[in-house]
Amino acid sequence: MSKVCFLTLKKPMVGNNVSHSNRKTKRRFLPNLHHHKFWLSSQKKFITLFISKKGLKTIEKYGVDEALLKFKKKI
Repeated sequence: MSKVCFLTLKKPMVGNNVSHSNRKTKRRFLPNLHHHKFWLSSQKKFITLFISKKGLKTIEKYGVDEALLKFKKKI
């Protein structure tokens, strides 16, 4: 499974580890992703999403149905 948030489309970023001697090596910054189950009242069923913490906050603010509608408008 790819490490991409279903709602906010956050992906891993690339950067450098910088040592004390200022030596740089590549590293990845991974988004804070979680599997979470949501109840869709409109369809009367559960869905499982791979979603970031910011996506969870968005769902708490607007609700699952409205957040998914905003997501569909993005794509």
